[in-house]
Amino acid sequence: MTTRLFSSLLALLLIAAGLGPAPALAQERVLGEEVIEPGIQLTFEAAPQDDVTPYDQNLSEEATDVHLEVLVGWSEDPDVDVPEGAARGGFVGYLQFFATLTNEATGQEKKVDFIPHLTLGDAMHYARNISLPGGPGDSYTVTMDVRPPSETEMAFHESWREAHGTPLFEARTFTYESLDLAEVAAATRE
Repeated sequence: MTTRLFSSLLALLLIAAGLGPAPALAQERVLGEEVIEPGIQLTFEAAPQDDVTPYDQNLSEEATDVHLEVLVGWSEDPDVDVPEGAARGGFVGYLQFFATLTNEATGQEKKVDFIPHLTLGDAMHYARNISLPGGPGDSYTVTMDVRPPSETEMAFHESWREAHGTPLFEARTFTYESLDLAEVAAATRE
């Protein structure tokens, strides 16, 4: 019995070894998490390339190294105050996001703006397919600029203005250095 079990396990190992390494499955990497007033949670991620439409406004999956994302919602942390009426975890719309990716070895830069995306899993978020300014194994700095909606994109009732003022928040910049994106760039969503 033991000899048969050993033989079966050995056969399975040899078959698996002959197949070679399987490609990494979808793997997102959190670059940073921030909370800005008035209780907005921001999660910056690098994800594997994806097929995003409309094609004339999005980089093709084949030309993409990574899919940069920002998950945005009213904080779910009970220790963070959110405005009255805000649904914790609910998407916050009309925000503006811009990223600058800098190859730390060469200084090459890539600038991208984010647009709203809809997907299963993350639901509504801001994102963009990008090609890196260098190889996936290079070290990168990602600088994220976060801006509130413009005056023409969002109106404020008196009750909000009295409680929180305007604009929705002050523009902020977050920088993440020494990022290795090779694992994300090698991953697939299948």
